[in-house]
Amino acid sequence: MRVLGIDPGFERLGIAVLEKTTSGKERVLFSECFKTAPSLEFSGRLRRIGEEIEKIINTYKPNMLAMETLFLNTNQKTAMRVAEARGVVLLKAAEAGLKIFEASPPEVKAAVAGDGRADKKQMMKMVKMLLKMEEEKRSDDEMDAIAMALACLAQANRSL
Repeated sequence: MRVLGIDPGFERLGIAVLEKTTSGKERVLFSECFKTAPSLEFSGRLRRIGEEIEKIINTYKPNMLAMETLFLNTNQKTAMRVAEARGVVLLKAAEAGLKIFEASPPEVKAAVAGDGRADKKQMMKMVKMLLKMEEEKRSDDEMDAIAMALACLAQANRSL
């Protein structure tokens, strides 16, 4: 099983593709923090996000999309823009026939770290332990996308 994990945003989008191997271990096939240029009009940023997601789906052929549900923050304009970026990702996933898994940030934290109130440091430590990742620099957005995919795979394991 391959999962495309997304940490949604319109300026920075965390993207990861994880695979459950035949031995039952998870491994990262791809991860990045995709950035759109602030000089682009918002519609251009959404188009670039759609193109990037489509390219990754075509390259890695995931079975599922795992994405955080939107949580409301104090900046409603930002929340609306992130919601629109989520819509582009959901559209590309639907067009490719991917199953959709959504979870709130506390649900992802509980699945990965065992505590729905885990902080960033705890989450990073658990992700690195679970995947036996090297100490390479990855952005918070990228690590959040990896954690999202891990939460999806954990849920899939419980469903089997």
